Amino acid sequence: MSIHSTAPITTASLAAFKQSREPIACLTCYDAAFAQLLERAGVELLLVGDSLGMVIQGHASTLAVTLDQMVYHTGCVSRAASRSLVVADMPFLSYATPQLALATAARLMGEGGATMVKLEGGAWLADTVSQLTRSGVPVCAHLGLLPQSVHQLGGYRVQGRDPAGAERIRADALSLQEAGASLLVLECVPSALAASLAQTLQIPVIGIGSGSRCDGQVLVLYDILGLTPGRVPRFSKNFIAGLDTGTGVEAAIAAYVAAVKAGEFPSLEQTLA
Repeated sequence: MSIHSTAPITTASLAAFKQSREPIACLTCYDAAFAQLLERAGVELLLVGDSLGMVIQGHASTLAVTLDQMVYHTGCVSRAASRSLVVADMPFLSYATPQLALATAARLMGEGGATMVKLEGGAWLADTVSQLTRSGVPVCAHLGLLPQSVHQLGGYRVQGRDPAGAERIRADALSLQEAGASLLVLECVPSALAASLAQTLQIPVIGIGSGSRCDGQVLVLYDILGLTPGRVPRFSKNFIAGLDTGTGVEAAIAAYVAAVKAGEFPSLEQTLA
């Protein structure tokens, strides 16, 4: 499927991308203006991430983001996106039980217009994922570094480096796929583990800080545009810095998409392990 196609991206499209080995380009997005720019540049997945708590609201973590705020930002993005698939993060403790997860998804999809919801956690969420998918809610799972569990993890650290940790992530991924997840985000896991999971799983695997051999890549939009104050994660890249002076933001986004599609991003420089 060409990035210039006007056909809407669906869960079936994602499966076709994996089957044809065409890398999937994903970026975070929080408003209508950027949604239009990202879509024109060929970004297939717009992730309305709870990372907005850090890059927009100025919090130290994602934990303060509320469901009302996620519904608001998801609506801003979905109203401007005609082709890209809109994935909305379920905020901290908004899916602690299957019943609560269903209520959260109802708002993100019904009010916010999301096409898919994303939740963080392993096999303990299998029943929740199963209930969501049975109710018609496409689900993106998220394993590895879980920003909503940063205090439990003891910081933002690479996960799955030891054999036990790697096996736990592998078992969690298989369990969530079996429960019905359509997509998996792997954050900050060793590249060899990510590559193995992308090869093993039937669903697409989107990496962030997890090497180049995933089925696609995602980054925080503000990071690739050099707008993030302070230290930028090592696995990210400022795509606007290498462009000619005066080149627009859209060109930087297109450069990111092109680098993902060509397998040029992430390079070894952005690979954590």
